[in-house]
Amino acid sequence: MIQVNRVRPVFASRGKGRGRSFCISVQRLVQSPAVHPQHRKMSLVLTKDVLEHLQEDFDKDPKNRLAQNVFTRVGLSEALASHKAVRDTNHVFNQKVDPEGKPCTNQKRTGRCWLFAFLNAARLPVMREYRLEEFEFSQAHLFFWDRVERCNFFLNNMVKLARSAEPVDGRLMSFLLKGCCADGGQWDMACNLVKKHGLVPKKNFLESINSEDTLSMNIILKSKLREYARDLRNMVEQNASDEDIADRIKEMMQVCYRIVSVCLGTPPPAFTWEYYDKNKAYCRVGPITPVEFYEQHVKPFFNVDDKICLVNDPRPSNPFGDTYTVEYLGNVVDGKQTIYNNQSIEVIMQAVVDSIKGNEAVWFGCDVRKHFDRKRGIEDLSLHEYDLVFGTNVNLGLSKAERLLYEQSLMTHAMIFTGVSLDADNNPVKFRVENSWGEDTCEKGYIVMTREWFKEFLFEVVVDKKYLSSEVLATQDKEPKVLPAWDPMGALAA
Repeated sequence: MIQVNRVRPVFASRGKGRGRSFCISVQRLVQSPAVHPQHRKMSLVLTKDVLEHLQEDFDKDPKNRLAQNVFTRVGLSEALASHKAVRDTNHVFNQKVDPEGKPCTNQKRTGRCWLFAFLNAARLPVMREYRLEEFEFSQAHLFFWDRVERCNFFLNNMVKLARSAEPVDGRLMSFLLKGCCADGGQWDMACNLVKKHGLVPKKNFLESINSEDTLSMNIILKSKLREYARDLRNMVEQNASDEDIADRIKEMMQVCYRIVSVCLGTPPPAFTWEYYDKNKAYCRVGPITPVEFYEQHVKPFFNVDDKICLVNDPRPSNPFGDTYTVEYLGNVVDGKQTIYNNQSIEVIMQAVVDSIKGNEAVWFGCDVRKHFDRKRGIEDLSLHEYDLVFGTNVNLGLSKAERLLYEQSLMTHAMIFTGVSLDADNNPVKFRVENSWGEDTCEKGYIVMTREWFKEFLFEVVVDKKYLSSEVLATQDKEPKVLPAWDPMGALAA
């Protein structure tokens, strides 16, 4: 690496124009293997001759010129969608949960997929029990409390790291400061919110413009949180007492709470839920608090304490049959720690099949955009024939473990499984996926995922413990290995 001492750029305006000249004084260069004479034999320099050879190699194949003419005008994804893969794909399944969720949910311009998927799974047993044609939990309710709790979680971690003399410009602090108010999250983080703050029907706390587009609010929160991180570090360095630091965090949280309340509205401390069932009969629940609503009307049919989070992390450093957690991954101080039970993809796939057969949807995390047709709602390894144009394998040149190691793949989205198709030997062929991007995307909001895609790009599922073997359940009791905060297993919370 060539290192350059930090200097201040000098801007010189020229007359009334908008041009700028940049004068940068380079004080010292540290030679790297790329430029050191003794390493030059190991390096390829893109000389004029080399570049001319690359162009000649490109030009000599007429297919390259044809492809260039086409793909400088049309999109790759649509044009390279395999006719056979599209033709042979349908959204029909021989096993589906009943009922499926209505209406199709839409997270809009946010990263709240983990909350939407959680609530989409939780609403199905409620719809069955209360004979509802349509139902949604309030996503804004949980998101409100996630913003508040996550601010407090971050501030407490800043104190902890300041006390351990973690450098501000080190990798850990840089990572946490960058993502101090991200929309993303994990299953166990949703459980923390539900157990502490309960659930609310959507009709009792609707979305707001800032819950459907979180950018502006998050920018404001990040600005204050980074300012407060500096203040708390200064207090620690000045040997402030624990009591003084706690009082200061309370003051900071008053500001954070005010920002979130102004942007999202304030959730109801209690509410009355009125609805019509399938028979058009009027029904009423309440007045009731959100926690009471979860405990009395949801938990008997959907108990978050009975759910186990399984992951498929095939990296050699992380053996199957062990548990893992990610450092500083969470949202509630003193809340449940995120625990990953690492299992083979075959164990995970069977747990998903058994859950769907048991009429239970399955929350999962995956790398959604790989081999994905958003328009048709297809996830299939054979979907895009990039090799026909580029003459090389795309996306599958690395193993699943290598993709994690080389940052080619990680969890980017959470959804739920609601169906599966089994062949004559009872093996899964494809899965039905309920998304949260509205019914105008994919196939009316649903995706079909092939078995092969599942194996390569699915990383995490949450199933009820009754669908797991005693061996898998015993793994849950092991002390988890702590992965660094930036590990890809925590990426869904970014």
